[in-house]
Amino acid sequence: MEAKLSSDGSKSFELGDVECLKEVGYGNYGCSHYRRRCKIRAPCCNEIFDCRHCHNEAKNSMDTDPLDRHDIPRHEVQKVICSLCDTEQDVQQCCINCGVCMGKYFCGKCKFFDDNVSKNQYHCDECGICRTGGEENFFHCNKCGCCYSKLMKDAHHCVQRAMHHNCPVCLEFLFDTMKDVTVLACAHTIHLECLEEMQQHYRYSCPVCSKSIRDMTNVWRMLDREITSNPMPAVYQNKMVWILCNDCGANSHVNFHTIAHKCLNCNSYNTRQTRGGPTASCSSGMAETVL
Repeated sequence: MEAKLSSDGSKSFELGDVECLKEVGYGNYGCSHYRRRCKIRAPCCNEIFDCRHCHNEAKNSMDTDPLDRHDIPRHEVQKVICSLCDTEQDVQQCCINCGVCMGKYFCGKCKFFDDNVSKNQYHCDECGICRTGGEENFFHCNKCGCCYSKLMKDAHHCVQRAMHHNCPVCLEFLFDTMKDVTVLACAHTIHLECLEEMQQHYRYSCPVCSKSIRDMTNVWRMLDREITSNPMPAVYQNKMVWILCNDCGANSHVNFHTIAHKCLNCNSYNTRQTRGGPTASCSSGMAETVL
Protein backbone atom coordinates (compact mmCIF):
# COMPACT_ATOMS: atom_id res chain seq x y z
CA MET A 1 0.00 0.00 0.00
CA GLU A 2 1.52 3.29 -1.02
CA ALA A 3 0.75 6.84 -0.02
CA LYS A 4 0.14 9.44 -2.72
CA LEU A 5 0.57 13.19 -2.44
CA SER A 6 -2.52 15.24 -3.25
CA SER A 7 -2.46 18.71 -4.79
CA ASP A 8 -2.32 20.38 -1.38
CA GLY A 9 0.65 18.26 -0.33
CA SER A 10 -1.24 15.95 2.02
CA LYS A 11 -0.99 12.19 1.83
CA SER A 12 -3.81 9.87 0.83
CA PHE A 13 -4.20 6.14 0.33
CA GLU A 14 -5.87 4.08 -2.34
CA LEU A 15 -7.38 0.89 -0.99
CA GLY A 16 -9.47 -1.79 -2.51
CA ASP A 17 -10.74 -2.93 0.86
CA VAL A 18 -11.80 -0.18 3.28
CA GLU A 19 -11.40 -2.59 6.20
CA CYS A 20 -7.63 -2.61 5.55
CA LEU A 21 -7.52 0.99 6.73
CA LYS A 22 -7.61 -0.34 10.27
CA GLU A 23 -4.17 -1.86 9.73
CA VAL A 24 -2.42 0.98 7.87
CA GLY A 25 0.45 2.17 10.05
CA TYR A 26 -0.72 -0.03 12.92
CA GLY A 27 1.92 -0.18 15.66
CA ASN A 28 4.25 2.30 13.96
CA TYR A 29 2.99 5.49 15.55
CA GLY A 30 2.43 6.81 19.03
CA CYS A 31 4.49 7.41 22.14
CA SER A 32 5.68 5.61 25.25
CA HIS A 33 2.17 5.82 26.68
CA TYR A 34 0.00 4.72 23.75
CA ARG A 35 0.27 3.23 20.27
CA ARG A 36 -2.03 5.38 18.13
CA ARG A 37 -2.10 7.03 14.73
CA CYS A 38 -2.89 10.57 15.70
CA LYS A 39 -1.71 13.45 17.83
CA ILE A 40 -3.78 15.95 19.78
CA ARG A 41 -3.84 19.72 19.86
CA ALA A 42 -4.00 20.85 23.47
CA PRO A 43 -6.87 23.31 23.98
CA CYS A 44 -5.06 24.90 26.92
CA CYS A 45 -1.82 25.95 25.18
CA ASN A 46 -2.62 25.23 21.51
CA GLU A 47 0.44 22.96 21.17
CA ILE A 48 0.56 19.50 19.58
CA PHE A 49 1.42 16.39 21.62
CA ASP A 50 1.26 12.63 21.11
CA CYS A 51 -1.13 12.23 24.07
CA ARG A 52 -2.31 13.94 27.24
CA HIS A 53 0.42 12.29 29.31
CA CYS A 54 3.10 13.67 27.00
CA HIS A 55 1.53 17.11 27.45
CA ASN A 56 1.37 16.84 31.24
CA GLU A 57 4.95 15.61 31.52
CA ALA A 58 6.23 18.45 29.35
CA LYS A 59 4.14 21.17 30.97
CA ASN A 60 4.88 20.09 34.54
CA SER A 61 8.60 19.46 34.17
CA MET A 62 11.22 21.22 36.26
CA ASP A 63 12.21 23.21 33.17
CA THR A 64 8.77 24.82 33.00
CA ASP A 65 8.04 28.05 34.85
CA PRO A 66 5.89 27.10 37.89
CA LEU A 67 3.33 29.71 36.86
CA ASP A 68 2.91 28.02 33.46
CA ARG A 69 2.58 24.43 34.70
CA HIS A 70 -0.77 22.79 34.04
CA ASP A 71 -2.57 19.59 33.04
CA ILE A 72 -4.54 19.27 29.86
CA PRO A 73 -8.35 19.34 30.22
CA ARG A 74 -8.73 15.99 28.49
CA HIS A 75 -12.44 16.25 27.72
CA GLU A 76 -11.98 19.62 26.04
CA VAL A 77 -9.73 18.34 23.23
CA GLN A 78 -11.35 19.34 19.93
CA LYS A 79 -8.68 18.75 17.30
CA VAL A 80 -6.51 15.78 16.33
CA ILE A 81 -3.82 15.42 13.68
CA CYS A 82 -3.55 12.24 11.63
CA SER A 83 -0.05 10.80 11.99
CA LEU A 84 -0.07 9.42 8.44
CA CYS A 85 -1.26 12.38 6.39
CA ASP A 86 -0.85 15.25 8.89
CA THR A 87 -4.45 16.40 8.45
CA GLU A 88 -5.84 18.36 11.38
CA GLN A 89 -9.52 17.69 12.00
CA ASP A 90 -12.27 17.36 14.55
CA VAL A 91 -12.06 14.42 16.94
CA GLN A 92 -13.21 11.22 15.21
CA GLN A 93 -11.94 7.68 14.79
CA CYS A 94 -11.10 7.75 11.08
CA CYS A 95 -9.16 10.43 9.25
CA ILE A 96 -11.32 12.59 6.98
CA ASN A 97 -8.51 12.79 4.41
CA CYS A 98 -6.82 9.41 4.11
CA GLY A 99 -9.48 7.36 5.88
CA VAL A 100 -7.04 5.59 8.17
CA CYS A 101 -8.26 4.37 11.56
CA MET A 102 -6.42 6.56 14.07
CA GLY A 103 -7.08 4.18 16.96
CA LYS A 104 -8.67 0.73 17.05
CA TYR A 105 -10.15 1.69 20.40
CA PHE A 106 -11.83 5.08 20.25
CA CYS A 107 -13.90 6.94 22.83
CA GLY A 108 -15.59 10.12 21.65
CA LYS A 109 -16.44 11.11 25.23
CA CYS A 110 -12.84 10.99 26.45
CA LYS A 111 -11.33 12.01 23.08
CA PHE A 112 -9.14 8.94 23.48
CA PHE A 113 -7.43 6.72 20.89
CA ASP A 114 -5.44 3.51 21.43
CA ASP A 115 -4.34 0.83 18.98
CA ASN A 116 -3.57 -1.68 21.72
CA VAL A 117 -7.00 -3.20 22.27
CA SER A 118 -5.55 -6.09 24.31
CA LYS A 119 -6.08 -3.86 27.35
CA ASN A 120 -9.85 -4.44 27.00
CA GLN A 121 -10.65 -0.75 27.37
CA TYR A 122 -14.14 0.41 28.24
CA HIS A 123 -15.75 3.72 29.13
CA CYS A 124 -17.36 4.12 32.55
CA ASP A 125 -19.99 6.86 32.50
CA GLU A 126 -19.97 7.14 36.30
CA CYS A 127 -16.18 7.57 36.45
CA GLY A 128 -16.30 9.76 33.36
CA ILE A 129 -13.14 8.17 31.92
CA CYS A 130 -12.00 5.06 30.08
CA ARG A 131 -10.60 2.16 32.07
CA THR A 132 -8.89 -1.11 31.20
CA GLY A 133 -9.56 -4.73 32.09
CA GLY A 134 -12.94 -5.37 30.48
CA GLU A 135 -16.29 -3.91 31.52
CA GLU A 136 -17.59 -7.38 32.37
CA ASN A 137 -14.95 -7.73 35.10
CA PHE A 138 -15.66 -4.51 36.99
CA PHE A 139 -18.46 -2.71 38.82
CA HIS A 140 -18.74 0.95 39.77
CA CYS A 141 -19.19 1.78 43.44
CA ASN A 142 -21.08 5.05 43.74
CA LYS A 143 -19.88 5.77 47.28
CA CYS A 144 -16.21 5.08 46.51
CA GLY A 145 -16.63 6.86 43.17
CA CYS A 146 -14.57 4.36 41.18
CA CYS A 147 -14.55 0.95 39.50
CA TYR A 148 -13.53 -2.18 41.40
CA SER A 149 -13.05 -5.80 40.40
CA LYS A 150 -16.26 -7.82 40.69
CA LEU A 151 -14.30 -10.17 42.96
CA MET A 152 -14.56 -7.42 45.61
CA LYS A 153 -18.23 -6.60 45.12
CA ASP A 154 -19.54 -8.37 48.22
CA ALA A 155 -16.51 -7.82 50.44
CA HIS A 156 -15.05 -4.36 49.89
CA HIS A 157 -15.39 -1.61 52.50
CA CYS A 158 -16.63 1.68 51.08
CA VAL A 159 -14.61 4.84 51.59
CA GLN A 160 -16.04 8.09 50.25
CA ARG A 161 -14.28 8.91 46.95
CA ALA A 162 -11.69 6.22 47.70
CA MET A 163 -9.43 6.90 44.70
CA HIS A 164 -9.98 10.62 44.33
CA HIS A 165 -6.74 11.42 46.12
CA ASN A 166 -3.01 11.02 45.70
CA CYS A 167 -1.12 7.79 46.36
CA PRO A 168 0.06 8.11 50.00
CA VAL A 169 3.56 7.05 48.96
CA CYS A 170 4.42 8.67 45.60
CA LEU A 171 1.65 11.33 45.68
CA GLU A 172 0.44 10.65 42.11
CA PHE A 173 -3.32 11.14 41.67
CA LEU A 174 -4.84 7.65 41.74
CA PHE A 175 -8.18 8.13 39.98
CA ASP A 176 -6.75 8.26 36.46
CA THR A 177 -3.31 6.75 37.01
CA MET A 178 -1.93 4.34 34.41
CA LYS A 179 -0.32 2.19 37.13
CA ASP A 180 -1.97 -0.73 38.91
CA VAL A 181 -3.85 0.28 42.06
CA THR A 182 -4.65 -2.03 44.97
CA VAL A 183 -7.14 -1.71 47.82
CA LEU A 184 -5.89 -2.39 51.34
CA ALA A 185 -7.90 -4.25 53.98
CA CYS A 186 -8.80 -0.87 55.53
CA ALA A 187 -10.23 0.18 52.10
CA HIS A 188 -7.61 2.84 51.43
CA THR A 189 -5.99 2.73 47.99
CA ILE A 190 -2.37 2.78 46.91
CA HIS A 191 -0.24 1.99 43.86
CA LEU A 192 0.61 -1.72 43.82
CA GLU A 193 4.29 -1.00 43.15
CA CYS A 194 4.38 1.50 46.03
CA LEU A 195 2.88 -1.12 48.35
CA GLU A 196 5.48 -3.68 47.26
CA GLU A 197 8.27 -1.18 47.87
CA MET A 198 6.88 -0.45 51.35
CA GLN A 199 6.97 -4.13 52.23
CA GLN A 200 10.55 -4.43 51.01
CA HIS A 201 11.39 -1.88 53.70
CA TYR A 202 9.39 -3.80 56.33
CA ARG A 203 6.53 -1.33 56.47
CA TYR A 204 3.26 -3.19 56.98
CA SER A 205 0.84 -0.47 58.05
CA CYS A 206 -1.40 1.72 55.91
CA PRO A 207 0.24 5.13 55.37
CA VAL A 208 -3.19 6.77 55.78
CA CYS A 209 -4.77 5.14 58.86
CA SER A 210 -1.89 2.99 60.24
CA LYS A 211 -3.93 -0.25 60.24
CA SER A 212 -2.06 -3.44 59.35
CA ILE A 213 -2.11 -4.10 55.62
CA ARG A 214 -2.11 -7.90 55.91
CA ASP A 215 -2.43 -10.79 58.38
CA MET A 216 0.38 -10.21 60.89
CA THR A 217 -0.28 -13.24 63.12
CA ASN A 218 3.13 -14.80 62.51
CA VAL A 219 4.89 -11.50 63.21
CA TRP A 220 2.98 -11.06 66.48
CA ARG A 221 4.02 -14.59 67.56
CA MET A 222 7.64 -13.73 66.80
CA LEU A 223 7.34 -10.61 68.97
CA ASP A 224 5.76 -12.68 71.74
CA ARG A 225 8.87 -14.87 71.79
CA GLU A 226 11.20 -11.86 71.53
CA ILE A 227 9.59 -10.11 74.51
CA THR A 228 9.52 -13.29 76.60
CA SER A 229 13.25 -13.88 75.99
CA ASN A 230 14.15 -10.25 76.77
CA PRO A 231 12.59 -9.33 80.14
CA MET A 232 12.86 -5.74 81.31
CA PRO A 233 15.23 -4.80 84.16
CA ALA A 234 13.72 -5.02 87.63
CA VAL A 235 13.28 -1.25 87.88
CA TYR A 236 10.81 -1.34 84.94
CA GLN A 237 9.06 -4.67 85.49
CA ASN A 238 6.08 -3.08 87.26
CA LYS A 239 5.94 0.00 85.03
CA MET A 240 2.59 0.35 83.26
CA VAL A 241 1.71 2.42 80.19
CA TRP A 242 -1.42 3.21 78.21
CA ILE A 243 -1.43 2.23 74.53
CA LEU A 244 -3.76 2.75 71.58
CA CYS A 245 -4.17 -0.06 69.06
CA ASN A 246 -3.98 1.07 65.43
CA ASP A 247 -5.86 -2.05 64.30
CA CYS A 248 -8.91 -2.22 66.58
CA GLY A 249 -8.84 1.22 68.21
CA ALA A 250 -8.88 -0.15 71.77
CA ASN A 251 -6.97 1.43 74.67
CA SER A 252 -5.02 -0.92 76.94
CA HIS A 253 -3.06 -0.58 80.18
CA VAL A 254 -0.02 -2.84 79.75
CA ASN A 255 3.46 -3.50 81.11
CA PHE A 256 6.07 -1.24 79.61
CA HIS A 257 8.62 -2.84 77.26
CA THR A 258 11.19 -1.32 74.93
CA ILE A 259 10.46 -3.80 72.10
CA ALA A 260 6.70 -3.38 71.61
CA HIS A 261 3.34 -3.29 73.40
CA LYS A 262 0.58 -5.82 72.80
CA CYS A 263 -3.08 -4.83 72.52
CA LEU A 264 -5.12 -6.71 75.13
CA ASN A 265 -8.21 -6.62 72.91
CA CYS A 266 -6.98 -8.06 69.57
CA ASN A 267 -3.38 -9.17 70.39
CA SER A 268 -1.90 -6.83 67.79
CA TYR A 269 1.48 -5.19 68.31
CA ASN A 270 0.53 -2.42 65.90
CA THR A 271 0.15 -0.01 68.81
CA ARG A 272 1.32 3.39 69.97
CA GLN A 273 2.08 4.54 73.51
CA THR A 274 -0.21 7.34 74.69
CA ARG A 275 0.62 7.79 78.37
CA GLY A 276 3.22 6.75 80.93
CA GLY A 277 6.64 5.17 80.60
CA PRO A 278 10.14 6.69 80.67
CA THR A 279 9.57 8.36 77.31
CA ALA A 280 6.45 8.97 75.28
CA SER A 281 7.94 7.54 72.10
CA CYS A 282 9.38 4.14 73.08
CA SER A 283 6.45 1.97 72.04
CA SER A 284 5.36 4.03 69.04
CA GLY A 285 8.91 4.04 67.75
CA MET A 286 9.06 0.28 67.87
CA ALA A 287 5.64 -0.02 66.24
CA GLU A 288 6.94 2.01 63.32
CA THR A 289 9.92 -0.34 63.01
CA VAL A 290 7.73 -3.43 63.00
CA LEU A 291 4.94 -2.10 60.81
